[in-house]
Amino acid sequence: MNTHPSITITRLDLQRLERLLDSLEEFGPAAEALERELARAQVVGHEEVPPGVVTMNSRVHCREESSGKDYHLTLVYPEDAGGEGKVSILAPVGSALLGLSVGQHIDWPVPGGKTLKLTLLAVEYQPEAAGEYAR
Repeated sequence: MNTHPSITITRLDLQRLERLLDSLEEFGPAAEALERELARAQVVGHEEVPPGVVTMNSRVHCREESSGKDYHLTLVYPEDAGGEGKVSILAPVGSALLGLSVGQHIDWPVPGGKTLKLTLLAVEYQPEAAGEYAR
């Protein structure tokens, strides 16, 4: 069975993501996965979140373990997804990244049934660390 790393999220992200889930017309597997992540997260104030934790609108540097390929991703709300490296919180990798700390690993399901193992190498930008809370 797949064990999930412990995660930390901000109270503000939790509130915004709960509103997002409440607003969805269809509550499919992506929404269920996000709901599971939120339910198991340690919730802290935005001033208490460590700088190496992935929050909403964070830009991260990950490496896929088997190929060594690097990814630079930004975790965004669904309406902001689709640009270069912008990953929706409702994508499998998006909900898996939320709350992750530098050095932790996640499984990233990709088309064709394969699963890649990603390691979080760095949080290159985190709104809370930059003092930007109104995102």
